[in-house]
Parts: sequence; C-alpha cells; structure tokens
Amino acid sequence: MNYQHQQLASGCWFEMPFLEQMANIGSEVERAILWRDKGNKYSMKAIERALELIELTISDKKNINRLKEITRLREVLIDYFYGDNSYSSSDRLWRNYFYGFGYAVRANK
Repeated sequence: MNYQHQQLASGCWFEMPFLEQMANIGSEVERAILWRDKGNKYSMKAIERALELIELTISDKKNINRLKEITRLREVLIDYFYGDNSYSSSDRLWRNYFYGFGYAVRANK
C-alpha cells in the first residue's frame, strides 16, 4: 500500500498509545472540516489521511479490544464525508468526539 504517512506506517504508529493515535486522527478530521468549509480540494485529502490512520489503528494489535469503536468510527466518518450522512453527524459532533483525545494527550505530556 502507498501510505501518505510513510514514517507512521513503517512502525512509529504502533509505538504510540491509543489516545495519541486517536488525537492524530482527530487532527486530520479537523483539517478536513476546515478545508471543506473553505470549499478546498484538500478536504478530501485530509479525510483520506484520517482513514489511513484509522486503518493503521485497526491493524495495531494493542487495540484489539477497541475494534468495535474504531471500525464504527470509520463507518460513520465515511458516511459523513462521502455518503448521505445517515447517522446525522455534524462538525460539532466530530470536534467534541476528538477533543477529549487531544486534551488527554496534552495533559499527559
């Protein structure tokens, strides 16, 4: 697979704690939202990167007990950015969901 996050895919991602992985995914989702609001093509590139990071998170063995949440996250993000938003997601919902991960990572440093 041709990863946009080459360094992370080569092993660094699997060394990160789950909270940090989720915070990084949240950063890409935030970029996708901001670029979409500006009508920029980079929005889709950001969500593609977020989905790539989700796939890496799914393949990380330490996250085996979190697979249900992570795969549902992938499903709902795809529905929001590519589908008809049948789950009624919103920018605010995504920001609130990922905020806690970013806050926890910053608090632990």
